[in-house]
Amino acid sequence: MSIALSAERPAAAAAPAAAAGQPLVSFVGVQKTYDGVNLVVRKLDLDIRRGEFLTLLGPSGSGKTTTLMMLAGFESPTAGEILLERKPITRTPPHKRNFGMVFQNYALFPHMTVGENVAYPLTVRRVSKADQATRVERALAMVRLQGMAGRYPSQLSGGQQQRVALARALVFEPQLVLMDEPLGALDKQLREHMQIELKELHRQLGVTFVFVTHDQGEALTMSDRVAVFNNGVIQQIAPADTMYEQPANRFVAGFIGDGTMLPATVQAAQLSGHPAHCSAVLADGSVLTGINVNGAAAAQVMVGIRPERIAVQATPPAAGAGNTLRAQVHGIVYFGDHLRLLCGVGPTQLEAAVKLPLSAPAIPAVGDTVWLAFAPELTRVYA
Repeated sequence: MSIALSAERPAAAAAPAAAAGQPLVSFVGVQKTYDGVNLVVRKLDLDIRRGEFLTLLGPSGSGKTTTLMMLAGFESPTAGEILLERKPITRTPPHKRNFGMVFQNYALFPHMTVGENVAYPLTVRRVSKADQATRVERALAMVRLQGMAGRYPSQLSGGQQQRVALARALVFEPQLVLMDEPLGALDKQLREHMQIELKELHRQLGVTFVFVTHDQGEALTMSDRVAVFNNGVIQQIAPADTMYEQPANRFVAGFIGDGTMLPATVQAAQLSGHPAHCSAVLADGSVLTGINVNGAAAAQVMVGIRPERIAVQATPPAAGAGNTLRAQVHGIVYFGDHLRLLCGVGPTQLEAAVKLPLSAPAIPAVGDTVWLAFAPELTRVYA
């Protein structure tokens, strides 16, 4: 897949080298409440780097969309400041912030053609008609909609309308492009295709993207960094791979990707040779070793492991082989590219999920007893 681009790049892509180390946007102690009592966003401190693709991820009501709306200027913080290139913009109206915006419903004008929709931001900025035509043509080429300037939104598919909205957000060469769940209305196949296109477009343009979603897959696929929100607080901000492999707490571990969580009690806060490790005992007496993420000591914890990190064996592993659990297969779910084994662990049959490739040499049957094996280095213990 390739996206046609003009040799002329947006001004944001040619930022002075001296500014490269400074954040483009900073939230400093930002809070937001709608009723004067409940904080939707709580003391938010966040730096958005110039040229990055940052995704704000979280469940409904977590504060991610409110954060985006405050950055866009559609909402005002109750407290704190928002800075653009170290200058306050907290009270700057939306139309003066020079930000592109893409909404979930695209917000295209149905009575305007594609070309007129894309040209609209230029019209309100009083750009000459000749310059408008050049910029619109270039923006449509960016999103592979050449030759469609004369059509109306009703004559386009959902994916094409989404591209028009993106072209409109890029046509005036903004410093920042804000996207509020723009792929939410698309079907699964088209949504996944657009994820790749958006990431490629970002790579080629170098413009800063801030993307809001509740979809983990979108966040992991496209982002340079992901900020996970819950209850108005950023729980963790990190590159996508770090977020998945090294969640900072139990919420992030449960929200990002799939995982097995087993209740346990810390048995030893430190083990010789690896001070970051601890051992934890399950209700059936099984002892597991893992990374002590939150420094838990003598407390109730959850032991987490990703389903693709668990190996399934038909016979008990040798002593000292790492973490092992005896389990019974309760169900097998076919996912197309892999099988998901649903296993019961211990006397209370705690659920453990295992991702098994279709190429596995042996696939157990429902009711079989198996042993689950996983490395301590890939096991996380959360307070």
